[in-house]
Amino acid sequence: MNRGSGKSSDETLIEMNRTAWSGGEENNGFHTSSDKESFQLENAASMVSVVSECTSSVSVCSSHSSVIECEQCEREHTEPQQHLTSFMGIWRKRALFLKYRSRVDKQQQSKDSVYFRDGVRRIDFVLSYIDDKDGEKKQDRRKVFEANLQKAGLDLETEDKSESEDGKTYFLKIHVPWEVLATYADVLKIKVPFKANDIPAKSEVPMSWLFTPYRLPDHVMHPEPDYFTYTFDKSKIDFFLIEDKETFFPPSTRNRIVYYLLSRIPYSKEDKDKKGIKRLLNNGTYTAAFPLHDCRYWTRSRDANCESERYSLYKHWARFSRFYKEQPLNLIRKYYGEKIGIYFAWLGFYTEMLSYAAVVGLLCFIYGVATFDNNVWSKEICNETIGGQIVMCPLCDKKCGYWKLSTTCSSSWQSYLFDNTATVFFAIFMGIWVTLFLEFWKRRQARLEYEWDLVDFEEEQQQLQLRPEYEIKCTSRRVNPITQEQEWVLDQTPADKTGRFILCWTTVVLWICLIIASIIGVIAYRLAVFAAFASIMKDSPTNKLDVVGSLITPQFATSVTASCINFVIIMILNFLYERVAIKITDMEVPKTHVEYENKLTVKMFLFQFVNYYSSCFYVAFFKGKFVGYPGKYAYMFGEWSGLRNEECEPGGCLIELTTQLVIVMVGKQVWGNIQEALVPWLRNWWVSRSARNHPESLYSRWEQDHDLQSFSQLGLFYEYLEMVVQFGFITLFVASFPLAPLLALMNNILEVRVDAWKFTTQFRRPVAAKAHSIGAWEEILNMIAVFSVVTNAFIVSFTSDMIPRLVYLYVYHPGAEKSMEGYISNSLSVFNISEIPPANRPEDGENPDWFDSSNFTTCSYRDYRYPPGHEKQYQHNMQFWHILAAKLAFIIIMEHVVFVVKFFVAWLIPDVPSDVKARVKRERYLIQEYLHDYELEKLKIQLSQNGQNIDQCTCPTTASSPMNVEVVSDCLT
Repeated sequence: MNRGSGKSSDETLIEMNRTAWSGGEENNGFHTSSDKESFQLENAASMVSVVSECTSSVSVCSSHSSVIECEQCEREHTEPQQHLTSFMGIWRKRALFLKYRSRVDKQQQSKDSVYFRDGVRRIDFVLSYIDDKDGEKKQDRRKVFEANLQKAGLDLETEDKSESEDGKTYFLKIHVPWEVLATYADVLKIKVPFKANDIPAKSEVPMSWLFTPYRLPDHVMHPEPDYFTYTFDKSKIDFFLIEDKETFFPPSTRNRIVYYLLSRIPYSKEDKDKKGIKRLLNNGTYTAAFPLHDCRYWTRSRDANCESERYSLYKHWARFSRFYKEQPLNLIRKYYGEKIGIYFAWLGFYTEMLSYAAVVGLLCFIYGVATFDNNVWSKEICNETIGGQIVMCPLCDKKCGYWKLSTTCSSSWQSYLFDNTATVFFAIFMGIWVTLFLEFWKRRQARLEYEWDLVDFEEEQQQLQLRPEYEIKCTSRRVNPITQEQEWVLDQTPADKTGRFILCWTTVVLWICLIIASIIGVIAYRLAVFAAFASIMKDSPTNKLDVVGSLITPQFATSVTASCINFVIIMILNFLYERVAIKITDMEVPKTHVEYENKLTVKMFLFQFVNYYSSCFYVAFFKGKFVGYPGKYAYMFGEWSGLRNEECEPGGCLIELTTQLVIVMVGKQVWGNIQEALVPWLRNWWVSRSARNHPESLYSRWEQDHDLQSFSQLGLFYEYLEMVVQFGFITLFVASFPLAPLLALMNNILEVRVDAWKFTTQFRRPVAAKAHSIGAWEEILNMIAVFSVVTNAFIVSFTSDMIPRLVYLYVYHPGAEKSMEGYISNSLSVFNISEIPPANRPEDGENPDWFDSSNFTTCSYRDYRYPPGHEKQYQHNMQFWHILAAKLAFIIIMEHVVFVVKFFVAWLIPDVPSDVKARVKRERYLIQEYLHDYELEKLKIQLSQNGQNIDQCTCPTTASSPMNVEVVSDCLT
């Protein structure tokens, strides 16, 4: 204060307080000297009482001349009288401050802070609520809940609704004191450093300077030194490297501990089973619960004590201009927790491995373009003297006429780009690539497990991090066979458990059957409307368009409309099934969060697998395979339905599978990115529209985050699902489209930055959570990898024309020199037009103008059957059986070759790198050694103290003495 200003003490104090509370941008975080002085005033009373007690204690100690003062007493109680006068002066100032506190203009204070009003205690969590008119029950719940929070040791501070933007929202700020942090760090077995890492760092990789442009600064990539760590033990607090208690636990760990408490605190005095913030959010008692971001993403915090990690993440990670840079995984893990960190580590590694598959796929496509002129069979189709003279049988009953083979010229050329000898090589390569990807990911994951202190995490998760929903339902105790300690268990008979299991999986099967039924409905739609489109579009004006006229065909119209219907069905079923899957998983009452997520993941993916891949499976393995032949066509529901099964074009169904794959894969990726980026941005823009122009001093940190989107319980699930579905597309059906990995790579480069931007700018800060792996997704990826070998072998054999062409080249070519000339005529069978039943013949006016029944007596169709007049007419000939045998042989050979290589590669590559194994062993050895020395040293001190025949000085108990914290968990007490 300015004592020489000539003002009264009261006026001077008021002016000082206004200076402390104002300042707007200049006083962000309440860390000015005036603010610290105000905080001292607030605590003056307690300080005076401490001095009084200390004075009396010292006088008592001084009365015993034989007592030797301990270091703590000497530190705390030396010369108390000389400070008493100054303390009393501070007390008088505090009284003046309280007297004129109401005059302070609170609207002028800076609210863009992550600290309480005192500027010292950090805001670890925020709850918001609205005081409803008919909210007496909610008020009672909040009163009990907040009282129990304080009883558990948490500090609370409420922002009145008059301080909020909308004038009706209260914000409850929560701070975790050191004693509570230490208690629950012990309960949750959080690992903390106890010794600097003494293992020499690995030597740099040769030519590492080449990767310099892709690297981030060291202070971003390695924000913390490398330490050996051990699970925190409150009784051995001096064993660990603790420099500052306020910063020892990072904010992600602090908010994880708060959420652990919030999930277990009861909110009813009568019923102790009513507990947890989830229930309070569901019943509207609170409207939101979230930890705070540490600053605005586009600028650093003005508070020097704030980390500004959000700004660093946005600057170095969340901008698309950084797409070529590595990800700051350590900073991601520190800010968001291990669970989100492991997702981005997996996504980055998957994208990195995709680059190799994309290069090989691009080379295979280039090979198809380079050998384009060697496509003899396409030349024959396009040749007017060959393909132009072959009359094909109608593709549907009554509404489809006869057509010439040359009309499929363009699709035949397009098919060759993806259906050539390089297709076989790429299918085998992808079978090996997927094994390398999974094995190298295991190594990367093992390294992250060690670096992020996740070794042995699964056991800790099973024993300690129980779901609150499970704890509530626990009714009995039993001895854990591993720990030999009593633990709460869910009291259910084997019949109850079996009944729940059967009910859950019956529900899943019924929903999958519902998908299959909808797919059959879409196929029936395709069959029903194809004939209608063929009749309507026969003389359509669109056929005369220069560029797209040849593309607008009945097949195209049928595929587009069927795809739209299929998309709508997928969206509706996804929306409904998501809620069903959550309900039935809740009904199983999984014990831990990991178990819950794994069960939910399996249920959801089985449904999504059928939902997303069913159309591709239909085109690849069913369309054109059960058609029959003219005069004896196969029908979907029997001949009475009139729904004749679809045929493939003479070029095969591969090009249609390629088209289907591109539409579904690219369409879902584009739609997904738009939905992930645009929808949250628009919602946040709308919610915060009235507060966008407010200065930071008025638009508080908690209101800024409250206006962001909430990160849902299934947030990461959908991120994983999107990538795993994409992984299925590029592995299960990659033989039909070698460019699929390239498209996936381009999407993932964008996906990493879109997800980073979304997490950093559009979502509230998620509650930090631990995860030692990608969970059940790893098993799903393994399943897809094995299944992809089978599907690609079948695609090459039955969907592609590769095997029939090879059989013709080596066995059935009539000339002495091997050539593909004559293949098209050889691959088609003929049928006598006069023998076509009336039900299958085109109606009058459906045939093209060039067709004259007197000039054309036979039509061709795609099959290997004896011609009319043969003693076995219209039965399969020997070439059909030779081709079938060759297809089955190829499947067996390809599968065995790829599986042998896969298993050999998996055996050759260890799951855990050797240096990681050495570090784990070194850490475990040091833990044993240091703990032994630590306990031995404590024992020596205790023995030496017991051996002294002098009385020890008893230090007075002050307000700063450690408090007793009761552990909040039914299953842990």
